[in-house]
Amino acid sequence: MVMKTIMRLMRRDTMDMKMLINGQIVESGAWVDVTNPATEEVFARVPHATETQLDEAVAAAAAAQKEWEKTSMADRRAKIEELSAALAENEAELARLMTMEQGKPLPEAIGEVQWSVGYLAHTATLTLPDRVIQDDDDFFIETRHKPLGVVGGIIAWNFPLLLCAWKIGPALMAGNSIVLKPAPTTPVTALRLAEICADIFPAGLVNIITDNNDLGPKMSAHPGISKIGFTGSSETGKRIMATAANTMKRVTLEMGGNDPTIVMPDVDVQAAAEKVYGGAFLNAGQVCLAVKRAYVHENIYDEFCDALAGLANQAVVGDGLEQGTTIGPIQNKAQYEKIKGFLEDAQANGKIIAGGEARGGKGYFVPPTIVRDVKDGDKIVDEEQFGPILPVISFGDIDDVVARANDSDYGLGGSVHSADVAGATDIAGRIESGSVWVNQQLNIGPHIPMAGFKGSGLGVEQSTEGLAEYTQIQVINVAKTA
Repeated sequence: MVMKTIMRLMRRDTMDMKMLINGQIVESGAWVDVTNPATEEVFARVPHATETQLDEAVAAAAAAQKEWEKTSMADRRAKIEELSAALAENEAELARLMTMEQGKPLPEAIGEVQWSVGYLAHTATLTLPDRVIQDDDDFFIETRHKPLGVVGGIIAWNFPLLLCAWKIGPALMAGNSIVLKPAPTTPVTALRLAEICADIFPAGLVNIITDNNDLGPKMSAHPGISKIGFTGSSETGKRIMATAANTMKRVTLEMGGNDPTIVMPDVDVQAAAEKVYGGAFLNAGQVCLAVKRAYVHENIYDEFCDALAGLANQAVVGDGLEQGTTIGPIQNKAQYEKIKGFLEDAQANGKIIAGGEARGGKGYFVPPTIVRDVKDGDKIVDEEQFGPILPVISFGDIDDVVARANDSDYGLGGSVHSADVAGATDIAGRIESGSVWVNQQLNIGPHIPMAGFKGSGLGVEQSTEGLAEYTQIQVINVAKTA
């Protein structure tokens, strides 16, 4: 299978990928084209799963879960470690597929595979031990973590392998099974993952299906699914939450953000600008935790803007498969059109000092764009761009800028940059976001909880706290005398 896939990639033939249902690699009666965003050419087709196939996947997952929950944590750990090792063995192929469907530069795609390997390996080490609450002459009381059953995983298009690992790892370690649905614009890497999973897990434990953006509501409403783990837009997350309420599903929602950074006047301007730039333009800005608003103190505002513009002007925008590319395309046409709308707003309300125009021609390319002299209330500042655009806003008073940073429906991430680490840490604690970094950006890991304030999410991902989200607490309360 690996050699066949590589040969097709070399010939640039259209690949037909298949789904994983009940341990079998299957197709359906219809196909969905997958487009390379750098060329706008169809390079693969994936099955358009039917609702009957969704039902089959859920039924298979339910049957497999009954046996899986009886396994020891050591056995579960061994299987997750086996998956982690298999991803490492297939790193080159997975990364190339990812770049072709998602657009990110190949080094970033390799990094995502390595992240996925590490996340799975760490998740395999997590445990949720029973906790004794009371043990005296009268009572023995303890809490246990019980699996929920079948997990439905719905993921976004910006990290097509890593987000799969984020769902599969904790779901299985907690004793659940999973039905996973990747985004219809980036399903190819997930279906290659399906082939790998078919050789590792018992039939039905992991099921991966693909659609044309129509099966998500059916998953959220499905009576056989006990939990939805979702990563994607806030609008979709709200719909999932509403639909899931009818069957009282558990939900974990990791959604969007309009993450602020606050840059104090005592920083090393070039060093801080490099950190902010990296935090804003990773994956062409298509990161939920990316810097979306930069508040820079008025004393260094001009210098900092110039430093950001210099970095943006050095970027190499192009096909992620071409050596030297640092910024790939926007992943899909709908997001590309949205980004062009933000560029129009930036031109109308601010001063563009780097980038500013879509490249034109084939591919959804937008250069890294720095916009200065904008203000709160402008669309480019108030709304999440989810693309390679960074508005830079001047401030003078720290209390005022903290209030402005918090004046948002989102609260996923944020950061503060200052030579005064203690003072910056105090400011960080005042920002209403689930993750706030001091003098750094995007330091995430499988051992660090990830959660969102306000419209940015519900529940926790990663770490032991994230694993617990895939379980139900049960209290065993024993009277020691009959």
